[in-house]
Amino acid sequence: MMLWIILVILLLVLLTYLLFLPIDIVLNSTNRQFFVRLGSLVRADLVEDKEYLMRVDFRTLFMRFRYYPLKRKKSKKKTEKKSRKNKFGWSQMKTVLRLVRSFEVKNFNLDIDTGNCITNAKLYPAFAFLDFWVGNYKVNFVGRNHLELQLHNRPYRIIKSFINPIKLYHGITF
Repeated sequence: MMLWIILVILLLVLLTYLLFLPIDIVLNSTNRQFFVRLGSLVRADLVEDKEYLMRVDFRTLFMRFRYYPLKRKKSKKKTEKKSRKNKFGWSQMKTVLRLVRSFEVKNFNLDIDTGNCITNAKLYPAFAFLDFWVGNYKVNFVGRNHLELQLHNRPYRIIKSFINPIKLYHGITF
């Protein structure tokens, strides 16, 4: 009996740890770092590859492996499937928006040159306004393009975004 209690407590601790584990998404075009990290358990790097254009390097606690998403597989005979109409409606859009809002932007830097000086001049006031109020936006005239984005989230926030809020009387949501 005592063994079962210990196992249940360990399982609850592990589940709590997994729910509060940080998820980091990093896109940095200057250093060519593009990865998703789940705490210190799993990391998936997007790496440039000469033969297949790109590969995904997965690193877990005890093993590493590579996946080539653009590698062609031998095609099998295709059977005809009945086409179903995609029913992506407003309720799904609200769920996606709640999912996007659950992410926290840790760092955002954008330095852009469109290649056209007139377009750059038109973007300059808008980017100066955004740079003053929201983030780090810059327009340059020297041909430099740079994006740095760091997103942070936790699994419990992702799960919470999929659960519909309970609406009680008078529009109060919990």
